[in-house]
Amino acid sequence: MPASVLALAPAKLNLALSVGPAGVDGMHPISSWMVTVDLHDELLVTRLPEGSFSRYAILWHDEAKRRSDIDWSITKDLAVRAHLALERELDRPLPVQLKLEKRIPVGGGLGGGSSNAAAMLHAVDRLYGLGLGIERLADLGHAIGSDVPFLVHGGSAVAEGLGERIERHPHVPPLHAVLVFPPESCPTGPVYRAFDRLRPDARVDPARVRSLVRGDAPPDPATCFNDLAPAAFDVAAALAGHARRVAEIAERPAHVSGSGSTLFCLCDDPLHAEALANAITARLELPAVAVRGCRRPDPIPDPEPRASRGRT
Repeated sequence: MPASVLALAPAKLNLALSVGPAGVDGMHPISSWMVTVDLHDELLVTRLPEGSFSRYAILWHDEAKRRSDIDWSITKDLAVRAHLALERELDRPLPVQLKLEKRIPVGGGLGGGSSNAAAMLHAVDRLYGLGLGIERLADLGHAIGSDVPFLVHGGSAVAEGLGERIERHPHVPPLHAVLVFPPESCPTGPVYRAFDRLRPDARVDPARVRSLVRGDAPPDPATCFNDLAPAAFDVAAALAGHARRVAEIAERPAHVSGSGSTLFCLCDDPLHAEALANAITARLELPAVAVRGCRRPDPIPDPEPRASRGRT
């Protein structure tokens, strides 16, 4: 077993998102086509000696395009909660040191926290040779967040129910996109409350979502949709203007991912995506990055000595 592993936590895009009314527990059923992309947070997880106390550090990566205060309690961080969930599940301590370096914006609708949790589950499973298997890890993840089961798998899938029903696709579609990071954030709770107010007659439409999945073909920019977009615009009033201006530059639709505030445009190829990201950054002074669809990377043994990264 390795002493340390490096786990990459990819962001996700909602290429289609249909949302239903809140249930008795306040949770909303969904149907969503989701794809992971190669914008990653990095988790360096080190196994500690038996009897040690776990310790966690969360900071922004030097390459992060949009930063905000890391001001939440460490026990509320989803990666930490994933580690604690594994300890409860196995009824044993699994002491680790975590260094989490974030690139994915907080409150951006890209599933960064959920992806951190999924990566932590995989990392600790690998570090301790637990052999739990991906389905058991996904089941554990569902109690942490609705996007975690999908992000345990990664790739391309339709998620339904409360995120626990995953229909995985054998291939990741050839997806090239630009992610745009406005300064506004869209906390999930207020966005869903705005959705309830704006769409009291909401119904989940799985058939519409599934009709857009095109196997090995690129997704169609014109048919992507997100039922939460009007609610995100309601919560962050400037976001609609950003989306309009991005669409004008791109000459194609600008979509909202998840509950926002990240905007994305689908592109024809990597060169198109790089050129559009540069144009948006130059003309709108908004951070933008070109991405492509990817599978979830497996944790790997830490490839560099700790001293070379200034670790303790």
